[in-house]
Amino acid sequence: MTSLADLHLHSDCSDGVLSPRGLVAHAARLGVTQLALTDHDTVAGCAEAASACAAAGIRFVSGCELSSSWRGQAIHVIGVGLDTGSAPLRAQFAAVAGHRRERLHEIGIRLQRRGRLPGADIVAAVAAAAAVPTRTHVARELVARGHADSVQHAIERWLGRGAPGHVPVEWPELARSAAAIRAAGGWPVLAHPHRYRLSGGALRQLVEAFVAAGGAALEVSVGGMARGDLDRIATLARRHGLAASCGSDFHDPGIPWNPPGRFAKLPADLEPLSARL
Repeated sequence: MTSLADLHLHSDCSDGVLSPRGLVAHAARLGVTQLALTDHDTVAGCAEAASACAAAGIRFVSGCELSSSWRGQAIHVIGVGLDTGSAPLRAQFAAVAGHRRERLHEIGIRLQRRGRLPGADIVAAVAAAAAVPTRTHVARELVARGHADSVQHAIERWLGRGAPGHVPVEWPELARSAAAIRAAGGWPVLAHPHRYRLSGGALRQLVEAFVAAGGAALEVSVGGMARGDLDRIATLARRHGLAASCGSDFHDPGIPWNPPGRFAKLPADLEPLSARL
């Protein structure tokens, strides 16, 4: 049987829609044979996902996606192959949780003052329902209350850059995130590097900083990625001797363009990170 590894998936333990067990069942139907649960800043779903994978005959990899900063820009670092009980990793989660609480509170204030919306009620509902509250959760609540037609519309209208509820946040530094992953016995992966709003030179500098911090791999192939972007990131992986990771970045079965397991094949000369796991 052909192996199909998806090392970037989200459940409802962060901003995904499916439970960890439901996510595994969905991935199994689509032919995934190895998967990593990489929820934002938590490993809360890993035990359930591991149990479901064992029952489905899927190789499970424990993971997370750490919110990080580099030169003031939000950057995501995936960790895979983790000891989920690691004290440094848990400390990183706690630090990020503090940032999330502060950001959510400020979003509520700005939606109330600038958007003339019931901001306090909106963020209170999100805080009560989400263990790891994200901007996506706020967007979904705005849709549910009739203030937007879709999550994307809610982000553009209310939460994105220049919108009434936009709140920039300074996450822990990239090097700190990579160190926490390494301390947990995992492999740090720079998530979806093609999506960051960086010039070619700045992206090269980001990858250099990631390597210096102990980075192991780039996410070379991501669901919905253009071929030109894949080739560009593959070149960076070659230049720096990094392994290559693949992931759908799946959140919601209602979004058709990135189901589990759907992404372009890696170039044959790159080492797949999945082979190390």
